[in-house]
Amino acid sequence: MWTVIYIAPTVKIADRIKQTLTEEGFLVQTRAISMTKNQFEILVPEGELEEVQEVLNTILHR
Repeated sequence: MWTVIYIAPTVKIADRIKQTLTEEGFLVQTRAISMTKNQFEILVPEGELEEVQEVLNTILHR
């Protein structure tokens, strides 16, 4: 099952997070949730949630 780990405010941020997590070896999906607000969900498999959260924190605090 896929779990939302982050809601990105722009497609550029969503793509950067997806690329970085993919490079780290994680499976990642993005999904538009609001085309009017241009927001995107970042989803990962539930079993990888804890590991992904650690990497995501590093990405967001650069």
